[in-house]
Amino acid sequence: MATRPTWQGHLKLSLVTCPVALYTATSSAGDVRFHLINPATNNRIRMVTTDPDTGPVERSDLVKGYEVAKDEYVLFDEADFDKVRLESTKTISIDQFVDEGDIDRLYWDDPFYVVPEKGVGVEAFAVIREAMKTAGKIALGQLVLRGKERQLALEVHGKGLVAYTLRAHDEVKDADDFFDDIPEVKADADMVEIAARIIGQKEADFDPTRFHDRYDEALREMILIKQKGGKGVVAVAEPDDTNVIDLMAALKASLKGRGAAKPAPKKGAPKKKAG
Repeated sequence: MATRPTWQGHLKLSLVTCPVALYTATSSAGDVRFHLINPATNNRIRMVTTDPDTGPVERSDLVKGYEVAKDEYVLFDEADFDKVRLESTKTISIDQFVDEGDIDRLYWDDPFYVVPEKGVGVEAFAVIREAMKTAGKIALGQLVLRGKERQLALEVHGKGLVAYTLRAHDEVKDADDFFDDIPEVKADADMVEIAARIIGQKEADFDPTRFHDRYDEALREMILIKQKGGKGVVAVAEPDDTNVIDLMAALKASLKGRGAAKPAPKKGAPKKKAG
């Protein structure tokens, strides 16, 4: 395994415990990244940590401070953080099981692969994994990660587990604050039926390999053009808003040239699970 673990500790289900490691399940290595450049010299700007009284300071000499009053701080070094000990600092303790549908999607956050450490812990990990698979539910626990205790949702994924950090309740804004002002509009039944047919035409299996960051690709293309001395400017027209008068015409036009329309899904029909 090439990458270093984000966290190492134990996974615990009642009296069954095993050593595990967490690995970040996503990567941003391929993102286009920019540096700050002084256009007058083409030099890259370096951010220097500076004390207003004494001048530049080495980052390794700095500590963190919590402001308790204006210009008054309680100082913390790394040893102090290590003294803040909770069980969740080194142990993911599974406290309860819930249905996946009970967790609002707004709360799901970053995914991590949970992998057993080699040795005697592998068998205990297999027991926990198979018990979770039998339960068919999402396990909940806590973990101190990156200086903050986070709620975790764990689910079986192949031979391992995937742990998702869950946002705290106060981190999620109330949808009513945004949706309450949406006016009540009764949608025309005929228009809804046509829109449902358009949805049927566009139905497909979930395939993440088809997803590409087109903005990222356009940036790379512009970088190549600029390397050759061009400006790389591409104009994209914004679509016009669809008004009420031509909404039916727009819906009907959307169906043209797409072949036989698939029937609209029947109410109550089981949804296809994305694979």
